[in-house]
Parts: sequence; C-alpha cells; structure tokens
Amino acid sequence: MQTSLNLLGKFWYSFSSLSFPFKIYIGRVGEKFRGIAHNLCKSTHIRYNKKMNGICSEKESYMNEVLRQQLALDYCCMASAIEDDKNHFHVFESRDGRRRFRDHGYCFLKVTVVNGKLMFTGEEAIIAWCKDTFAKETGEWFFDAKNLRRLDDRLREDGYQIEQVHPFFIATEQSEVDTARDTIQWYDQKEIEQFRGDGRFREAYSFCEEAPDVVGAAALKDGEIIGMAGASADSPTMWQIGINVEPKARGRGVAQRLVSLLKNEILERGILPYYGTALSHLASQHVALKSGFVLTWAELTTVKVNEM
Repeated sequence: MQTSLNLLGKFWYSFSSLSFPFKIYIGRVGEKFRGIAHNLCKSTHIRYNKKMNGICSEKESYMNEVLRQQLALDYCCMASAIEDDKNHFHVFESRDGRRRFRDHGYCFLKVTVVNGKLMFTGEEAIIAWCKDTFAKETGEWFFDAKNLRRLDDRLREDGYQIEQVHPFFIATEQSEVDTARDTIQWYDQKEIEQFRGDGRFREAYSFCEEAPDVVGAAALKDGEIIGMAGASADSPTMWQIGINVEPKARGRGVAQRLVSLLKNEILERGILPYYGTALSHLASQHVALKSGFVLTWAELTTVKVNEM
C-alpha cells in the first residue's frame, strides 16, 4: 500500500503560483519520519480492539473494518470498493451514517486517497469531469501541484475552490498514559458548552451542530488549563479528536497524554477514534503517531469561493 502522504518525507512544495489562495508546504523531516512514511506504503499489522463493535481478530491489512464501512458511506459506494485497486467516481448521495463534520447535507466535491487509489464523490457534472480527467491517475502523487492547480481551475468555473488537504489517522488499541504530571479534568457534552467562544480551544471543540462535541479532557497545572482535547461525534461509529496546548506548556508531552486519554475513552465506548491535521503540521502528526494512531488516508475537500 502506497499513499500520497509519502510526500511528507521527500519534498517541499510551495504552491505560490497557484490561482487559488491556498498553499501547502511539506518539509523534509529527516530519516526517522521518512521511515514512518515509508512504512505506510506497506501493509500494516493491526490488532482490532475487542471493544470496537465486536471486531477482535487480527488481519494483515492497514484497513480497519469500521473505517472501510465509513468511507463507503462517505463516498457513496460499496464497502468492497474501498479496498480494490480501482479509482471510483460516484455522484454524492446524502447517506445516513456519513461523517457530518461541517456537513450540511451537500457536497460539491471531495476526494480521498486510500489504498493507493482515488475515490471521488460530488455533483454529477464535476464527477464526470474528474472521471474524464483523472481516471488513470494513481493516489501516490495525486496531490501534486499540477493536479491541484488543474482541479482548482475547474472548480472555480462553478464558484468553488479547494478548501484543504488533510492526512487522517485512526487508532484501534488503548495505551497506558502517565497522568502523574498533570491534573486531568473530564467534560461531558453539556459541560463543554462553557468553552463556546473560547479561542484557546478552537481545535479541541468545533461546536458544529452536525457533529457535536461529546467528550473532552483538560490538563491543569496549579489550577490553570494548559491543554485541552475534545472529540466530536462525526458519525455514529467514528469520533474525531482535536487538541490545543497553551504555548508555555508545549514540548512537555501534554498533547500526547491528552490525545491518548481521549483515544482510550472513545475506544472504551466502542467507537473508532480518528485524528486529522494539516499536511504541513508536522508537530500535530507526531502527536498522532506517538499517541498510537496510524496514518490511513488523505482527503481533499472543497468550498464555495466566498465561504473560504
């Protein structure tokens, strides 16, 4: 299995010449991280957590069954299409159970790179164009500048543009967490409301109506919050984790501890935790990896030009 995210270990791309106000910088991060990226091109041995909806077997595959079913809902296809070696192009349908983060029941276009190939869903006209244009492309290099430029130019004809390209991680096993260094405070869905409008925690809590924030954990030092992790119920089977750490507390492992704690709690509830971040946010990616997450797919989303 290969993924376009091995870009992380090889090149630095600056899309300053693109027509859209969107840049991706991918820095060379050294031998250790390149080794991680290389390993993502292989089939990874994963043990599914026993509490995860009855999945308890071992399989020589990077693809978790819960994620496979989820992506099938998100990309309007059969679950078997997620693991084959063909590109897929499907007109968007508002399916029950899809991930709902910032989702209003409408999708002009989104693209995922998974299992080394491409999945497209969206409006009929743009899907037809993508099929004619990208049918023979592979996932490994799809997020190169030339493809993004070409796609964005076509999107702008309909008043849309690329919004973001993010790598995503999943975790299937709980891990031990040393909480002796901080005081941990947990928050349920109602208690999270007190942080609405608090700019310190805009990654931890999104206050998205379609994907509500359901659980959070804070690290406190001398009574002061120094870090906050939150999870949004993006679908019935997958919750997304976000994290914020105060600048003065960074570099102390606060993010890793909080993300690991929240991951454990989500798994305990029989839900698959996942974690997304920017291609250029290497520190955030390291947090995911150190917290027991595995890089699994990458996703491009679009937005109306006047909503960026």
